[in-house]
Amino acid sequence: MSSRDGFDTRFSLPAVDDPPATEVGVILMGLDAERLLAGLGLATLADDPAVVTLVIDRVRHDGVARMPLDALVEAGARRWRSVRAALAAASQGIPVSGSLRQVWTQTLRALSVCEVGELGPATASYLAACWLRREDIDKRAAGLLSPGKGTSHVVSEVATG
Repeated sequence: MSSRDGFDTRFSLPAVDDPPATEVGVILMGLDAERLLAGLGLATLADDPAVVTLVIDRVRHDGVARMPLDALVEAGARRWRSVRAALAAASQGIPVSGSLRQVWTQTLRALSVCEVGELGPATASYLAACWLRREDIDKRAAGLLSPGKGTSHVVSEVATG
């Protein structure tokens, strides 16, 4: 058994009957807080988790797509703060599993009963990943948003590049 900080780091293959979205979740859980928030922000424009992940990587590395990364991160932080309490309420009582794939599935189930409106696949994926990394996400989001700051400029800035 290979471990670092008490976590099993051995590679494991997915179950044959796991949906592809579960593997997307395993990948997303490995992203840093900034990329998760930017992905959540971009998901408001394009709701496909694979496309969102690729665009965020390109924006982060070479500024392609003329989207300011800071605006995407801020939009994601706003979305996160708007749904966090509802997700926390929906997640109460869910047993914690040691399996990333099981905890991913449990989190998606909690999102499906959460009262946050209809979620597309990218939004659901990024919200689930943010929930599972909520300590990092909360820290990153806390420094971005000041009370009373408007949101309309973020979406228009992202949309127009």
